[in-house]
Amino acid sequence: MKFSISILVFGLLVLPAVHAVEKAANLDALLEQVKRESVLEQQQNKLREAEFVTARDDQAQLLAEAKAQLAFEEQKTELLNQTFHDYEQGLIEKETLLQEKSGSLGELFGTVRQMANDSRGVLESSMISAQLPNRGAFLSSLAELKQQPTISELRAFWLLLQEEMTESGKVSHFTVPVITAEGQVEEQEMTRIGVFSAFSDGDFFRYLPETGSLVELGRQPVSRLRDLVADFESTTDGSLQPVVIDPTRGAILALLVQAPNLKERIQQGGWIGFIILGLGAIGLLIALQRFVSLTIIGRGVARQQNQTEVDLKNPLGRILSTYSDTIAQDVETLSLKLDEAILREIPKIERGLVTLAILAAISPMLGLLGTVSGMIETFQSITLFGTGDPKLMSGGISQALVTTELGLAVAIPILLIHSALSSKSNRLVQILDEESAALVARNAEKQNGYTDN
Repeated sequence: MKFSISILVFGLLVLPAVHAVEKAANLDALLEQVKRESVLEQQQNKLREAEFVTARDDQAQLLAEAKAQLAFEEQKTELLNQTFHDYEQGLIEKETLLQEKSGSLGELFGTVRQMANDSRGVLESSMISAQLPNRGAFLSSLAELKQQPTISELRAFWLLLQEEMTESGKVSHFTVPVITAEGQVEEQEMTRIGVFSAFSDGDFFRYLPETGSLVELGRQPVSRLRDLVADFESTTDGSLQPVVIDPTRGAILALLVQAPNLKERIQQGGWIGFIILGLGAIGLLIALQRFVSLTIIGRGVARQQNQTEVDLKNPLGRILSTYSDTIAQDVETLSLKLDEAILREIPKIERGLVTLAILAAISPMLGLLGTVSGMIETFQSITLFGTGDPKLMSGGISQALVTTELGLAVAIPILLIHSALSSKSNRLVQILDEESAALVARNAEKQNGYTDN
């Protein structure tokens, strides 16, 4: 069929060209030429019609074949759809059966994942992990499972929890690398009391979950508690011994690092705090000097009261020296002389008391000044950094109140000492007034006796 079509196309293209080349010589030749061409055209048309009929028959056959193929494919598609529907229905039935069969197991799976996730945090922060490390890795994998846990995994989970409960009630001794207060890593023999306390050679340690290691406390508890744990470590006969535990699992011991001692507390007061302490030291020195001086004066006055001979080394003796038995003195003159002598002795007796009173009044005022300065700095910090961190505010306020505390701590003892020394000096002045009044009375009686004679 393709060959016939090619011949037809060749004839249509070549013959007109050949005839176009030929030229008729006369009319008869032209007539003959037209007749030949007419016959050729009829032959060409018949040939074309035959080709068209043949092509039509071939197209009908191709169409029939395509329709047959389409029917076959449609039948195959219907069969596949039915198969897919059957499989889909079977899958739904299988899934329903699976859900019915694994209903309790699904609930168990969720419970296991939740328990594994919760237990991971407990075990990772437990002090037992310092002795038994890498326990959280298994719990992490168990908490992230996408399928049902196996029997062996459930058994391992249960054994891990049982191990934690068992170790929490034991006193264990083990060797482990620890971080000292100087930042060095050393192997030390450690004693662990359950999940509460760990110590070595009398020093307390806390567990650091971030690194999984034990860290020596930067500031240890009081020596009494350290002696208890040292005695506990040295006990080998199995007898009962007292020991220190931290029920908060290290939280209280960790706070010891942040709690300032007396020296640090004083340093928080700044230069105002040191001034207050300096004034307190000056006040104590003055109080000590005045206490010793008043004690010596009191003893001298007491001796002078018990003897008739005048001793110029004590105030009472110097006052009595103004009176003479050989010189007659009227009562008014003697009284004035004695008052003058008492006035000379009072400043010596009351020396330093005014200074103590001033120090007792200035100390709390300086403390208030330091508090105001500290509060100003605190509010400046709040202005710069905001109020998002309560520790920043509480720390600044705490430091600001240190100066007030120091001022009151200095002022109260000085005020009490001032009161005691004032009472002591007032008693001495009262004794001097009484003795001078008795001397005036004796002199008046003597003059009255002379007058009567």
